[in-house]
Amino acid sequence: MRRLAILILSLLLASVVLFALLRLLPGDPANALLGVGATAQQIAAAKAQVGSDLPLTEQFVRFVSSLARFDLGTSFVSQAPVGAEILDRLTVTIPITLLSFALAIVLAVPLGIVAAVKADRWYGGVISVVSQLGIAIPVFWVGILLVTAFAINIRLFPSGGFPRHGWADPLGALRSLTLPVLTIGIVMASSLLRYVRSATQDVLGSDYLRTARALGSGYTEALLRHGVRNGVVPIISILGIELASTFLGAVVVEKVFALPGLGSMLLLGISQRDYPNVQGVLFVSTLLVLLIGFVADLVQRLVDPRLRDRAVGSP
Repeated sequence: MRRLAILILSLLLASVVLFALLRLLPGDPANALLGVGATAQQIAAAKAQVGSDLPLTEQFVRFVSSLARFDLGTSFVSQAPVGAEILDRLTVTIPITLLSFALAIVLAVPLGIVAAVKADRWYGGVISVVSQLGIAIPVFWVGILLVTAFAINIRLFPSGGFPRHGWADPLGALRSLTLPVLTIGIVMASSLLRYVRSATQDVLGSDYLRTARALGSGYTEALLRHGVRNGVVPIISILGIELASTFLGAVVVEKVFALPGLGSMLLLGISQRDYPNVQGVLFVSTLLVLLIGFVADLVQRLVDPRLRDRAVGSP
């Protein structure tokens, strides 16, 4: 209940910050409805239509009350409901996020464990060095390299775009998402691998692992039975952060691959000064990131009974 209260408070604070920052931008959102040479009457009518002629306090009350009804408003430019547009674009952003995150886990967990267990071998050092390089390389540059290799040279995957009929063509949709997923997954795996390696090293040097081996357990058995559960506790919180970073990375990478996700909607809304679109995308993105952190915290308490006992005040 405490974590849920913190989640709600964080969302309210994010809404205030979002509203304030957008209003600090120069210009008026009514400009999105006006052409060159608009008359004073047309400007006044446009301001009344978008509500920018109202006092900021009244604008904020309207904004918060709409969010409380899960109403993200109507686009100034297209006159389409923002919520429906976001739901449609999430069918691109969410699959990229989840597939990239799954790929990052598949790569990072076994390689991180190997890098820790075999740190004295040459391949353990190579894995650590490669992970450092992966963190240093910008995600959009990884995307450009993959496009050059697999879309231009080999022509195995499309360089961008998404099928017109979306997931009605599942094979075409998956082919379109392959390079974006590889781009984000490789970068996220490089970052996650370091945390897995560090957590594994902590487990290898722990007293309980040495005790288990002294009592007759083999190295692998002691690591799997006693080390994994203790090592996974700090990793869960990192996974929550990495999943949120993967979602935000997907929003950026969508622009590189010309995908119709939240990223393109956000950039278009900013260029057109379409406040409802920008507010809607940023609010939904913030909500998803906060929910990811909330779920990660709950899972961490389920895995580690010590956290549950501390939460209820047990001795």
